[in-house]
Amino acid sequence: MRTLGRGALVTAIAVAAVACGGKDTGPVVTVGAGDSPQSRIIAELYAGALARTGLHTRVEERVGSRGDLLAALDSGDLALFGDITGDILTALDSTATVTKPDAVNAALAKALPQGVTTSDPADGTDLRPTVVASAAHPTTLPSSLKDLGPRCDDLIVGIDTGAPVDAQRAPLDPDRDVLTPLRATYHCAITRTVTFTTPADLRKALSEGEIQLAVLPGPAAFLPGDGADLTALADPDYAFRAAMVAPILRKSALTDPQLRKLNYVAGELTTTELADMVHQIRDQNAIPSAVARTWLDAHAL
Repeated sequence: MRTLGRGALVTAIAVAAVACGGKDTGPVVTVGAGDSPQSRIIAELYAGALARTGLHTRVEERVGSRGDLLAALDSGDLALFGDITGDILTALDSTATVTKPDAVNAALAKALPQGVTTSDPADGTDLRPTVVASAAHPTTLPSSLKDLGPRCDDLIVGIDTGAPVDAQRAPLDPDRDVLTPLRATYHCAITRTVTFTTPADLRKALSEGEIQLAVLPGPAAFLPGDGADLTALADPDYAFRAAMVAPILRKSALTDPQLRKLNYVAGELTTTELADMVHQIRDQNAIPSAVARTWLDAHAL
């Protein structure tokens, strides 16, 4: 990594190098993080895993938007950062129509800027928008969106259009991100919708029967209380584009053994575990590096 221009950052890199390896002042691999607990914990997982291969690593927090992170890769200020496959594909190629995991991964590899690549996504993470019903009020609704089509005309559906948990993610657009995909994939023509700007208001409306279904920008597990009051409907045909955690990195920034270490992380990480770590940081003020260390130890990484 070439030395960054900001004096404070140079000092931080030097301190990190000393902390990682005594007097060894070898190159430091910098992992970027955006402005959310989710982005911070993913960065700490990558940095912690790579450090266990003998690399000197550090996390640069609050780099900014996805554009800022990509610019920092291009300039050499960062070696990698974590993102969500479907989200970054949407940002880089607005014409992409693929939704299923393998097709999304292939399209993303083509859409990334020159000199930038990715490695294995964590296929145990599923961060797609989620359609949920109230667990407190059992209904005759099916457990899968595939069987919902004939009922859609009769339903009032709430859509959370507020800020998602991860600041890198865009709020849901009701027509583009919800109604059109459901109609195209499952012939589910919803005609009555209500939008909410907070998940708390949406959950209240659902529990009181004002709406029969709700659409969240991500998994219910990230909500306060882990979304225990909600039951998700499966999306087997991927009306909503696949969205898995994956590293975005400069080509040649890491060796093959180091890339394999990231792939080991991808093989172990799940939606539930990621949500739990986000809760620890966001709701309990836990230190991201400590949370990541505990997870890496638990998975022998």
